This record gives sequence, structure tokens and C-alpha cells, in this order.
Amino acid sequence: MLALVNTPTKQTPVELRDVAEPEAAPDQAVVAVQAFSLNRGELSLLKNRPEGWRPGQDIAGIVVQPAADGSGPGRDTRIVGLVDDAGWAQRAAVPTARMAVLPDTVSFAAAATLPIAGLTALRTVRLGGALLGRRVLITGAAGGVGRFAVQLAALAGAEVMGVVGRPERATGLRERGANTVVTNIQEATGLFDLILESVGGASLAAAIRLIAPEGTLVMFGNSSGEDTTISFQSFVGHHGARLIPFFSYLAGPPASFGADLAVLVSLIEAGKLTPPIGLEDSWHNFGPATTALRDRRVQGKAVFHVD
Repeated sequence: MLALVNTPTKQTPVELRDVAEPEAAPDQAVVAVQAFSLNRGELSLLKNRPEGWRPGQDIAGIVVQPAADGSGPGRDTRIVGLVDDAGWAQRAAVPTARMAVLPDTVSFAAAATLPIAGLTALRTVRLGGALLGRRVLITGAAGGVGRFAVQLAALAGAEVMGVVGRPERATGLRERGANTVVTNIQEATGLFDLILESVGGASLAAAIRLIAPEGTLVMFGNSSGEDTTISFQSFVGHHGARLIPFFSYLAGPPASFGADLAVLVSLIEAGKLTPPIGLEDSWHNFGPATTALRDRRVQGKAVFHVD
């Protein structure tokens, strides 16, 4: 079968090669991948992993070999799933605890946006507790996680402010639930009950000054690559505020991944959540898309069809 394989020493980050068929563990189903998405964090993996490594985490497709232990859906079932790697391929072995069934009304492309970005948004928004009437600030709001988080926080009844890097990257955020969009966190005024922070550096330092007493600041990225200097004085006036680091794969037991993917799928099916697809193409055109994503020319998620 064909798969995208890491080529860090070449001009393009990956190339299509013939590889062995996946060997499924008893609790894994073999899935014919129809679409997958690229996360910004995977750009770093492509640079740092060795030649021949098989990337890919977010996939959607059709079960062609059910799990041997009897868990999970049967043959020909449409699913979305999260894998550790090797997902950018014609077929992939997917743990049944990390998959959810797709109704016919949810496309493979839409579903492929969900595993990393959707789960991160859902679980970080939940860390804010009851959000009805509360204020939420989301940095990196134009990205895949950010666009999901804006919608989910708005659905929970929050007043949402998004921070984007450039004015043109704000497109669609107000329609998806953002009450206010700014291009610099320094423009944010007042205090926020929940802050989702993915930029790091000066942005994180500014976010700490904006946490309401008893509020929650969730750090789930560091796209700036900068360190942040904080001290006890940073929290003066923010009594009881929580600072929480969030890591996707460590957030909850493995079985909960599939359950939460099902929640996100149901929201899409009900028309309450719009997948933030900023780029959609064939996997044969994968290379140019990595440059567009790195240069922040993609508003939301980059999705590829396995054709």
C-alpha cells in the first residue's frame, strides 16, 4: 500500500512510498483511510523524526478489518479515529477505544479535523467549568483548535474574545460565536474566567494578568517558541486562579477519546459545530500545504483526501 513517509533531508518533508500493510493488535481495527488532517505540531515532528518515520494522527475512513477482540464497529462502518502515527496511509490500524462511528451526514473531511484539534478544544473548554455568562479569552483563535474552542465556548453560553495574529485571520470567527476579535492580547480588557493560551512567551505573561480571581488559564501550546518569566507578583489580584498545562494524549483515559469524538461528531451532525477546514486537497499535493500552514496562510485545519 501507499503511505506518506518522513524525508527530513529532502526538499519536501514527506513522500509517497510503498510500505507494508498495518499489523493490527487485538483491540485495533484496520481502516481504509479516506481523509486525514495535518496539525501544526506535526510540522515539528516532520523536522525532528528520522528518515522513514510514518507520520499521521487524525484519520477518517471505513473499517475493512474489525478488531479481533470483538470491540469496536464492524466491517464497512464509517469512523473517525486518533492514532499515534502512521495514519497518513491508504490503511491504518486504529485502537477501537480511540474511534467514533460517523453518520452518513458527516463527511470524512469534516471528521478528519476532529481528533487532535477538536479533542483539545473540547477538553480545554471543559476545564473552565460552567461557562454560562462567563468571559473566555482564546489566543491563536484562527487555528484549528482556536476555531473549535470559539464555537464550543459560545455554545456553553460564554462571552468569547479571540486573539489572532493578523486582521484577515479573523474571517469567520464572529459568525462562529466570537463576540470580539483582537490582533494583540494587549488589546484585551477586563478579566476572564477562562483563558486558553497557545502562543507562550509574552502572550502567556499577558494572559496571566487577565485571569479573574478563581479563574482558569490553560496552556496547551507555545507557538512563539519563547520562554515566559513569571513570579508570585504575576498573580497578585488573581486570588485562587489556576494555571493548568494541557497535553492532548495525557488528558483522560484512552477509552474517553472515542467517547469525546462521538460528542464532537454529534455536534457536527446537529449543525451546532462547523469543522474549520481552511485547506482541502489531495494527499498528492501535501508538500505545498505544509508551507502554507507554517506561514499561517491556512485559517483552521488542512485536510487531505487519500485518492
